[in-house]
Amino acid sequence: MPAVSSPSGRSGDDRCPGALRAHQAADGLLVRVRIPGGRLDVPQLRRLAAAARQHADGTLELTSRGNVQLRGIPAADEVNRVAAVLVASGLLPSATHETVRNIVASPLSGLDSGGHLDVRPLVTAVDAALCATADLAELSGRFLVALDDGRGDVAALGADLCWTAGTGALLLAGRDVGLRVAGDEVAAAMVAAARAFLHRRAGRRDVWRIADLPEAVGAIVAALGGPHTEPADPRGPHADPVNPPRGPHAGPVGPPRAGRHAGPVGPPRVGPHPAGFVVAAAPLGRLTATQAEAVAELAGGPVVVTPWRTIVVVGLPAVTMPGLVETGLIVDPASPWIGVTACTGRPGCGSALADVRADATAALAAAGPSAAGALPLHWAGCDRCCGRPAAPAAIVVATAAGYRVAGHREEHHGPLPKRVAQARSRA
Repeated sequence: MPAVSSPSGRSGDDRCPGALRAHQAADGLLVRVRIPGGRLDVPQLRRLAAAARQHADGTLELTSRGNVQLRGIPAADEVNRVAAVLVASGLLPSATHETVRNIVASPLSGLDSGGHLDVRPLVTAVDAALCATADLAELSGRFLVALDDGRGDVAALGADLCWTAGTGALLLAGRDVGLRVAGDEVAAAMVAAARAFLHRRAGRRDVWRIADLPEAVGAIVAALGGPHTEPADPRGPHADPVNPPRGPHAGPVGPPRAGRHAGPVGPPRVGPHPAGFVVAAAPLGRLTATQAEAVAELAGGPVVVTPWRTIVVVGLPAVTMPGLVETGLIVDPASPWIGVTACTGRPGCGSALADVRADATAALAAAGPSAAGALPLHWAGCDRCCGRPAAPAAIVVATAAGYRVAGHREEHHGPLPKRVAQARSRA
């Protein structure tokens, strides 16, 4: 029988939800399905859609780590049925390690010419290595591994461990500390780094990520045999994760290819791409079972769930594009919905002070086209700000008296976007 527990709080045992470790929310049980690299084949997507329709609230929630959540599950026996679907689909290869398979990767890797290396095989190798190492089951469900193909998209997410193609840099908590790893050694290096972190964390029940334990950085560097050098750029550790300074242990990774990005880039642009795929956004990161089934019907290849709560649909003929739009998915990069996210809010979350999804929808309708192109906006039902994007975003936080609006990290230069001002007027 799955253990039902709450992931809230950062003390005591790790309570981050998984496929077998459900979270009791106000609207029922919630399970989180780890999808390394965000990659789903069509049969897997169909089965997830069917599970959401039959055992949950009919929706697949896209998370900021490229995973999927099913919520509104009425009872623990339904969680077991969902788990059976995941096992049959190949989405639950390890019962012991299922919560630590948090692996994000550049979602367009291998689909266009924007990166230095197709990192999809590395996703498979790193996932297998993590699951094959018994003691790594002790990693927190919050521990994040990233594989950046050199374009700098997932390198900017501040993962605990991030390997970047082109330079071979292994970033720790988003920082370049001089480690360089060759491509064929990435899986082994990730395992060694994670084990060094666990060893350093031994006995601590309040530490989940490398950023929570700064002294772990030196232990990891020592375990990998590299020097510990602070980032040279005075702007800080996230200044240029794609082209960090090369250290003495660079390895045979080769120089950057001509024409590639010189710095970090944002999320994949919503809309059709010449390389033969479409990036579609689900409003507020909620992909309905009907939408997922339509995608599975139309797609000519795999679907990639991105850390920006969009999906990449491979092999979609242009003539079938209207089929996506008819389901409510967004393929227009000028849509006001682009960049707008929200936590669950009421009634699904008992901590929320407002129905943020309904309020966000109403605010966007009131703002109209003028809301397009503004700073990304996240709606939160309480001060915990669950699901807050890693990238700069304005935050609309529900309070007992209405909404409070703040810029990214409490800083926002220039006038607030119109859609934020609209939210403020609702307070």
